[in-house]
Amino acid sequence: MNRRQFVCASAATFACVRDVSAATYDLVIKGGRVIDPSVGLDAVRDVAIVAGKIAAVDDNIRADAADTIDAHGKIVAPGLIDIHTHAARVAEGARICLQDGVTGWVDCGSAGADNIDQIADVARAAPQIGRVLVNISRTGNAPDGELMDINRAAVGLARGAIARHRDVVIGVKARLSNNIAGINDLEGLRRAQEAASPFNLPVMIHMGQSFSPMRAILPLLKRGDIVTHVYAPAPNGILDEEGRLFPDVAAARRRGVIFDLGNGGNGHLKWDVVERATKQGFWPDTLSTDWTANSRENPSVIEFPNVMSKFIMLGMPLSHVIASATVNAARVFPAFDDRGTLNIGAPADVAIMELREGTFEFLDNYKGTRTGHQRLFPIATVLAGKRTPARA
Repeated sequence: MNRRQFVCASAATFACVRDVSAATYDLVIKGGRVIDPSVGLDAVRDVAIVAGKIAAVDDNIRADAADTIDAHGKIVAPGLIDIHTHAARVAEGARICLQDGVTGWVDCGSAGADNIDQIADVARAAPQIGRVLVNISRTGNAPDGELMDINRAAVGLARGAIARHRDVVIGVKARLSNNIAGINDLEGLRRAQEAASPFNLPVMIHMGQSFSPMRAILPLLKRGDIVTHVYAPAPNGILDEEGRLFPDVAAARRRGVIFDLGNGGNGHLKWDVVERATKQGFWPDTLSTDWTANSRENPSVIEFPNVMSKFIMLGMPLSHVIASATVNAARVFPAFDDRGTLNIGAPADVAIMELREGTFEFLDNYKGTRTGHQRLFPIATVLAGKRTPARA
């Protein structure tokens, strides 16, 4: 079902359940500030759920419910979708992300053709939707730089891995940094496109400190491809030596290339790059964490709501921050086409967060700090209409 069909079906469902005083619900989330950018809603509302679907979003729903969550003073948003993680590297990764409000995630390039089977099995077993980008290198991410030997970028093997796991593989990943690909960055990207093409899948590139400049990389990207680590510093980032956005970058966005945060913990995010780019109006299309099993101990990441809070600090409106972690992310991959929304009839995946006032320190990947006065904290997650275990 595409998004237009989904909205039409949702409207039909809404007509059936609109009598909120007469219905009986499985779960009602009461009194929260509902922020759902997919429908332009930012207001105090109740959210009612039946059979794992959103049944009503309205003022003061008074019908009986088997369970109730008091969300007064909290933000109620669609479940978060993190399109750049490495959650499938460990069996418990998906569960940890779920505690942070993440009801959909993508593992990006952890594995290639040689080791994709285990990663795919973890994605299938996840409580929420887990999907995978296969690395164009048969080894997956490798500490010695998986594209230093271009023979590792075996198109036939990558296509076989996609075909073998077509239910969970939704794209191809290529890491292009100089210490990973060296002079092979452009050829590695070409081969990623060759692998993806028969399946009409997008390619995600890990940018920053590459051998080749962005003006050589961007023409190899098609509509729907993703550039992650968008605020990585020079050499060969999105800004010129004077700190101005390269025209090629803006042109790539106009033709449908997606620019993703990919916060990460090492070499991917530098405050001066973020600030110069955003002052020129170049905000990320999507927010993501580049989450790994040790992210909670990494003060640059911690969890998705912390990463989102960095952009509140930078001046992005709260509704845009939430959109970048929900509906915008859902539009990147068809696997999430019916997610990122609290529209009537949608799967009842909900993130409940608290926006706390105070003094909060936010880190980039270079020990740079900025101070903000608001920070989102994960409070509760609803998945398919049911409460999930709270974070300890």
